[in-house]
Amino acid sequence: MSCCSICLVLAAGQGTRMKSDLAKVLHPLCGKPLVDHVVRSAQKAGITKTIVVIGHQAETVKAALSGLGVEFVMQQPRKGTGHAVMQALPIIENFTGDLLVLYGDVPLIKPETIRSLLKKHRDEENACTMLTTIIEQPGSYGRIIRDKDGMVSKIVEAKDASPEELAVKEINPAIYAFDNQQLVKALSQLTPNNKQGEYYLTDVIGIFKQQGLKISGQIVSDSREVLGINTPEELAVCEEYLQR
Repeated sequence: MSCCSICLVLAAGQGTRMKSDLAKVLHPLCGKPLVDHVVRSAQKAGITKTIVVIGHQAETVKAALSGLGVEFVMQQPRKGTGHAVMQALPIIENFTGDLLVLYGDVPLIKPETIRSLLKKHRDEENACTMLTTIIEQPGSYGRIIRDKDGMVSKIVEAKDASPEELAVKEINPAIYAFDNQQLVKALSQLTPNNKQGEYYLTDVIGIFKQQGLKISGQIVSDSREVLGINTPEELAVCEEYLQR
């Protein structure tokens, strides 16, 4: 993979549903923290620069990833996914290339999936290319809304979705490849005009759409690869899957 890609791993969340005082991304999976799996997949995909956004138990997360050659930025307080990416602006604002966004609690993402996403992104010259998947019970995941041509029109957070939008089964696992300079411009336009008072990274899609920029989606057939670990039960299922 060309060196014109940066990977940004969002790992600042606290993860109280894990029923543990340990930061969610530090919970062990087959002997390594969840976030370790994510960083290594990005590196195996050929990405040479990785930035990890940290917050809760920041020093412990730093120690867990020592030796992997990553950079860290702090998100404190935590005001949403868009706000998390904004914390990396001092590093990425002048970068011309592709920015890959991953999450520290999505440990099954495969290097070949990352490479495929970036290839599609470059081949189609998109402003944003996102991974999506289809699940029968979408729950709290953001819904992918497509236009009549099958292109991504917008992403709607579940808590802000209409009943019709909630019925959509194609969801947004929040894994993106962005044209970095287009993203930097869009971040300056984000506003916290939602029920949570947060800056949503998903709102960038709407901004791109208004500007007539190209947005594409790539469906991952095995949804386990792109879904986050949020509970001890989900972690146990993931452990069994990897061991098998």
